[in-house]
Amino acid sequence: MSGEAAQLAAIEESGWGVPFRLFQPHNLAFWVYSLGLGGGALAIVRYFGTGGFYTPALNGGVLLFALYLVPWLLLLRRQNRYTAQPGGLLAAGFAWGGVAAAFWIALPANTALLEIWTKAGGTAFAGNWAAGLTAPINEEWGKALGLVLLIGLAPRLVRSAYDGFIIGAFIGLGFQVFEDVLYVYNGAAQTFGANQLGTSLQVFLIRGVSGIVSHALFSALFCTGLMWVLGRARGERQVLLGVVTMLLAMVFHFAWDDMGGLGGGGPLVPVLPFAIAAVELATLFAVLRRAARRERSWMRDLLGPEAEAGVVGPALLDAVSGLREDRRKFRKQVHSRRRARHLLNAAGDLAREISRAGGSETARVAHARAELERLA
Repeated sequence: MSGEAAQLAAIEESGWGVPFRLFQPHNLAFWVYSLGLGGGALAIVRYFGTGGFYTPALNGGVLLFALYLVPWLLLLRRQNRYTAQPGGLLAAGFAWGGVAAAFWIALPANTALLEIWTKAGGTAFAGNWAAGLTAPINEEWGKALGLVLLIGLAPRLVRSAYDGFIIGAFIGLGFQVFEDVLYVYNGAAQTFGANQLGTSLQVFLIRGVSGIVSHALFSALFCTGLMWVLGRARGERQVLLGVVTMLLAMVFHFAWDDMGGLGGGGPLVPVLPFAIAAVELATLFAVLRRAARRERSWMRDLLGPEAEAGVVGPALLDAVSGLREDRRKFRKQVHSRRRARHLLNAAGDLAREISRAGGSETARVAHARAELERLA
């Protein structure tokens, strides 16, 4: 296959450059998505609407966790490196996770299942295990439903396991932040409104630290596994790997929620959070590395004609379509971290403009190419 043919095939397969449109009244996925958001918004109003006395705690929680979002968004923007998904699509995933998955699905489902576990096993059993036997099922599938609906809304954009990883992380982040605000509100209610701002800060510190290896990570893994099961990109269908990855996400969620039961009150209790977090992060990076294979291949094909023309050098092509070690090697070759970053950004911009143009030569493509040549 020639370089230009491979480029066009990569654009077609990846869906890169296709705009996202949420309002699709002819699409059933749009109405299910809207129903979820509407139901979740109504549940939020009902839950918080009667607690005016706890407004200081609620406002404090909203402000703190809004600030908490900033480093997360910067981190995810950095990971969303291969011709980035449209912001509207990621925002739709975030909204589903925070409003629909958390308040429309998880809140009533968790309440019902927790009562069942208490009645079936008693209060001691429920105290140790009910959370871990409930949340990984309701919450992971509830969040993943958002990914399925986004596939229905943007079938060309949501194609690869890497798409599942990034969108899943945004869905999980939305769930996490909205759930954290709920915890702030509940904490203030449990202390009968005493020292509300102090309660907000305490919950923020505890949930903020534990959130590093919480819902965003669980959903990124679960949605990556789901995409491997669905196999929407050519050659990516791996059912067994996908199921194992989804189960791992649920096991991690179970372990995090039932850490007290797993520790049994013994000496392992203080160590467990660090041990579980280490295993989670190692698994996350392994899954991310594997999920990015197809995206990296598309990126190489996308910039192939530019490499043949000498616009993108071999080392830059390896770095922009490669892994961390490729980018590190490129930085050493360029002898300047700043210049290497500018070149990588410029090559990424050129790839995005080529995608948006569908492989055609446009003024924006020419401008991005000229900018890369200026920096080289």
